[in-house]
Amino acid sequence: MSTLSIKPDTRNIDLPAIRRVEAGHVLLWLKHGWKDLLRNWPVSLGTGILFTLLGYLLMEYAWARPHLALTLTSGFLLISPFLAIVFYELSRRHETARTPRFEGVRRNAASIGMYALLLAFVLSSWERISAILVGLFSNGELLVGGRFSYALLFSQAQLGFTVLYLLAGGVLAALVFALSAVSLPMLMDRRVDFVTAIVTSLWVVRKNPLTMLVWAFLIGALTLLAQLLWLVPLALIFPLLGHATWHAYRDLVTRHQA
Repeated sequence: MSTLSIKPDTRNIDLPAIRRVEAGHVLLWLKHGWKDLLRNWPVSLGTGILFTLLGYLLMEYAWARPHLALTLTSGFLLISPFLAIVFYELSRRHETARTPRFEGVRRNAASIGMYALLLAFVLSSWERISAILVGLFSNGELLVGGRFSYALLFSQAQLGFTVLYLLAGGVLAALVFALSAVSLPMLMDRRVDFVTAIVTSLWVVRKNPLTMLVWAFLIGALTLLAQLLWLVPLALIFPLLGHATWHAYRDLVTRHQA
């Protein structure tokens, strides 16, 4: 599978060269991510189980509030790029074992903090948008026995609301994905600022539209599968995708000189 390096033509920001890769590289990212998961399975699976339990507890709190249940279900995709920081570090450490642990976090703490604040703002905004959409457009009750029901959400009576909600969420998720595709792994790896990392991520998506569409679809499909199975598979899926994201960054952005 061929690759082509491209240097983005920007005047005021010094961006690294990026690669244009074929969609089949997604399978390579998953393959390398799986290897990293096996190498670090106690920490990777332990972290995955912890986030799964926390997600389950949050969902138990939200089931009686339809807009919160919908926000948390879809919102995981919005903040997962930051939550996966542990998996990026484990994969980075496998490549550069002599460097200090979480060296990139200490070096770029301000930029990583700004990135976290951006995702927190997006999630809080999505919670308010969800409340408005549920309040204005949901046609009738979304609760059964005091708990949110996916069966009612996808019923004929709620079809218009469901389509509108998915469209709004899809637009926001696409934006976050474009901003986050390689930005946080880049901040973990290099001495760059917040803006440089985000602009690099946007260029990666711009130059690899089909590959990144396949990658985004795969992430969304696996996350949806985990949610339909009461979050249980998330304990494995989340670390796998986290490690694979590091290798996506390594594949899509050329290595810098130390």
